[in-house]
Amino acid sequence: MTREEQFKYLEKLREEAKLGGGEKRIEAQHKKGKLTARERIDYLLDEGTFVEMDMMVRHRSRDFGLDHQRPLGDGVITGYGYIDGRLVFVFSQDFTVFGGSLSETFAEKIIKIMDQAMKVGAPVIGLNDSGGARIQEGVVSLGGYAEIFLRNTLASGVIPQLSAILGPCAGGAVYSPAITDFTVMVRNTSYMFVTGPNVVKTVTHEEVSSEDLGGADTHATKSGVSHLSCDSDIEALQKIRQLFSYLPSNNTEDPPKLNSVDPVDRAEESLDNIVPENPNQPYDIKDVIVKVVDNNSFFEIHEDYARNIVVGFARLDGFSVGIIANQPAYLAGVLDIDASVKAARFIRFCDAFNIPLVTFEDVPGFLPGTHQEWGGIIKHGAKLLYAYSEATVPKITVITRKAYGGAYDVMSSKHIRGDMNLAWPSAEIAVMGPKGAAEIIFKREIAEAPDPEKMLAEKEKEYRDKFANPYLAAERGYIDEVILPRDTRLRLIQALRMLENKIDKNPPKKHGNIPL
Repeated sequence: MTREEQFKYLEKLREEAKLGGGEKRIEAQHKKGKLTARERIDYLLDEGTFVEMDMMVRHRSRDFGLDHQRPLGDGVITGYGYIDGRLVFVFSQDFTVFGGSLSETFAEKIIKIMDQAMKVGAPVIGLNDSGGARIQEGVVSLGGYAEIFLRNTLASGVIPQLSAILGPCAGGAVYSPAITDFTVMVRNTSYMFVTGPNVVKTVTHEEVSSEDLGGADTHATKSGVSHLSCDSDIEALQKIRQLFSYLPSNNTEDPPKLNSVDPVDRAEESLDNIVPENPNQPYDIKDVIVKVVDNNSFFEIHEDYARNIVVGFARLDGFSVGIIANQPAYLAGVLDIDASVKAARFIRFCDAFNIPLVTFEDVPGFLPGTHQEWGGIIKHGAKLLYAYSEATVPKITVITRKAYGGAYDVMSSKHIRGDMNLAWPSAEIAVMGPKGAAEIIFKREIAEAPDPEKMLAEKEKEYRDKFANPYLAAERGYIDEVILPRDTRLRLIQALRMLENKIDKNPPKKHGNIPL
């Protein structure tokens, strides 16, 4: 070939690769309301920054007629680019090529960028849209999945790993996203399950649709597999960009600090009256969070799952922080199995990536009942305790109202290395609520009283006046200061600045044994 012919041939191959499975399949993808693999990368990354790798890769299989179908790229686009000027590695599965099914070479392409990301300390973002393993390749495709799973595991806690489910994700394909840090799904076009509706019907005789079995809303509300649910591919990709803005590139870096125009000393007088005087009346803890953090900076995670606890990212004076908050507006903010696991995993992520923890506490205790006990509330609640105890990042706690029993200990108390523990005057720190305590302590007096109900009310008031306040804990130093609610923002920022260079270590060990 002449030089000119070589260049033309290269351009021809590039154009062929960019077409994926061809115009008809691209059109079919669009009709489903889905973007193509390349369009997704364009929306995700800063314009013009994507650098593709392995565009010319073809599969090596010869069985079942595959030797006559060897498209360039083999169904996955891999490479690197930038989000807000920061390096990320990306793979985008192409459903127009063999239904996005994973082959040996498909897996090798993903493995290559994951290995490279670990070497340079950059996040990996996976855009998943795949029918699963390529059946024609048999065990080599399964081996490819396992190679990816291994790298997901080794990269965990080293670089952030984000997954978008933008189409089907079934069988072995679901375990890679499950190991990654955060999973985003799209309603009505994406689903995840180990076995599909047909297998479920055969084995258990249950009739269920793909959406009900493993759709975005199912995993956002029932299983907790999905952290964020979106209405379109574009929204999902935008959410990933937004989420990434709170995260460092790797575990040796601090998260990016932005310039904040929100005054550090902004007082929120409305917080002084946000907690109802009736201790049994609910209020929305999110109203507290959004009034304390930098304007419009709260980014909630797992919004529709285990709503009795709220987790998410926010900024305080531009610092990225992880928020954990009991939600009195849902189940009175009680801790149950789902809430404990949800918060524990979020805490461990923040601790792995140097993101300080800010806890807003209003918790009446752990949820009682046979369902919780038989479901393992002891071990699952212990996960939350373990996560807080293990964390070495700055830990700041604000008790807004109730802090009862073991739940007081668990929610980042001073006793498990809380760095700064603050309380509002409305805080109630005790073994249990005043009514239950009075019924136990004064059981005989109440039973023998001429008017047991009146006596109970008197004894309840006596217990409340003595223990249902923050001052005994403050006397002991378990609370560093009782503050006015309006000053919460300022005090949190002051604490963050003080703790910016905090160093804390756990005993040398391979790893702990969290009660899974």
